[in-house]
Amino acid sequence: MSTPRQRIEIYDTTLRDGTQSHNVSPSLNDKLMIAAKLDSLGIDYIEGGYPLSNARDAAFFHEVRHLKLSHAKVAAFGMTRHRGTKADKDEGLKALLDSEAPVITIVGKTWDMQVRDVMQVSEQENLDMIAESVEFLVRRGREVLYDAEHFFDGWADNPDYALKTLLAAQEAGTSCLVLCDTNGGCLPEQIGKAIDAIRPHVRTKLGIHTHNDAGLAVANALTAIQHGAVHAQGTINGIGERCGNVDLTTVAANLAVKMNMDVLSADGLKRLTEVSRYVYEVLNLVPPDNQPYVGPFAFAHKGGMHVHAIRRVSRSYEHVDPVLVGNERRVLISELSGASGVAEKIGRKLDVAHDKQLQRRLLKRLQECEEQGYVYESAEASFELLCRKELGLHHPFWELDHWRAVALRSSQLQEPDTEVIVRLRINGTQEHHVAGGHGPVDAMANALMKALRPHYPEVDQVRLIDYKVRVINARAATAARVRVTIEFRNETTHDIYGTVGVSENIIEASWIALVDGIEYSLISHEEMARAKGGKKAGKRKKPRSG
Repeated sequence: MSTPRQRIEIYDTTLRDGTQSHNVSPSLNDKLMIAAKLDSLGIDYIEGGYPLSNARDAAFFHEVRHLKLSHAKVAAFGMTRHRGTKADKDEGLKALLDSEAPVITIVGKTWDMQVRDVMQVSEQENLDMIAESVEFLVRRGREVLYDAEHFFDGWADNPDYALKTLLAAQEAGTSCLVLCDTNGGCLPEQIGKAIDAIRPHVRTKLGIHTHNDAGLAVANALTAIQHGAVHAQGTINGIGERCGNVDLTTVAANLAVKMNMDVLSADGLKRLTEVSRYVYEVLNLVPPDNQPYVGPFAFAHKGGMHVHAIRRVSRSYEHVDPVLVGNERRVLISELSGASGVAEKIGRKLDVAHDKQLQRRLLKRLQECEEQGYVYESAEASFELLCRKELGLHHPFWELDHWRAVALRSSQLQEPDTEVIVRLRINGTQEHHVAGGHGPVDAMANALMKALRPHYPEVDQVRLIDYKVRVINARAATAARVRVTIEFRNETTHDIYGTVGVSENIIEASWIALVDGIEYSLISHEEMARAKGGKKAGKRKKPRSG
């Protein structure tokens, strides 16, 4: 009979501590949507904020009652009573009760320097503030967690007093003593030694709350759990003040996969990537490509030797199966990829998986384009179109007559006025359209869509969601060129894909990337329709010579 896995509580403070991050200011609706997502993940506690700090946080606790969360407990965050104030008269504690949150997290001072120099109260007064605040809330039926702020700094300076603060909260009835590395500067060894030292003196379960100022938040959290903590606090994606809080996506994945701990819900681990990207999207943040476990490139391979190896044995260059955390393997196409990279990327789709000669031919074409400044790592749609053209599997959807971009700036206009003219021939019909937009690229996209819509109404499902420009120096020439990458989303399939264009003219580079994005969508639509109709794809034409 197998031993049951130890349960580790996950406490999320994205909606409170995370909002202290630069450029993060969620609306009430944002917070409610994220709370629902966190609950679906199997988070044990969701901290919603400090109800006395602002009207939005106060409103959150009123509205969150209607979400009907299936697993998580909602926690309100607050501080110990003010000095010289009775607990039952303290406005902050009253606001915590009025929130009707079933769980209340109280933060108190553990470091004697903070007590003496910051709060400027006696050590005994601080102990009374901790005990009376916790007891007041416990007596009113709340589960109370105690966050021991600056615990590890306090332990290093005055361990006797730091322990007294924990015992004050414990005797008052807290359900968890959360040890905080508030400055984020501890090493794992310090974390482990401090916890080992206090464990014989406390009977209440221990938690850990780490920050990432030394880049060790995850290591410190895992070390604390190895030394007896059973409760971990942090934020999704590690957002938070300064260098951020510990990233709960990384902590949860390591606990489950590497340490065989019981965390989240039964299927929560497989939803980590989904929830991580959802939070980025709602908070209008750009996901870092290399975020462990859940990043877009966490399981990406570029080197030809690596790609060749993972095609045979995936664990040769992957420490876990990406499916475990809801992510996926990606093969990045570049001159470093080798023929194995080409085969992995489009081998089955374009029927070249077992044709080494064609793989090498496509690799050579790829290298030629990269000499001109093209990069296909984040432009997989453009790479597929490049291969299709080389293999004779591409047909044009229109014939370009010309496009023309006009930008007007005058003293009467607050912003430049831009319009683009596009003339195409589609199925024997001439389409000549003019459109404006927020800059030449937006205007160009609008004009092209106008021309295509009567013939290909599915283009209305294509959205431009990101646009980047970089000035480059092509290795084959001395002239500076511009590389434009565009990211698209298909609203029907929800696919996200990227394209690239290179030219000495930024508008021409944009046109190349834009056309690739539209053509890729039209080809995908054609193939979906063919699959539904049961038609087989036509045979590949003989590749072009040269």
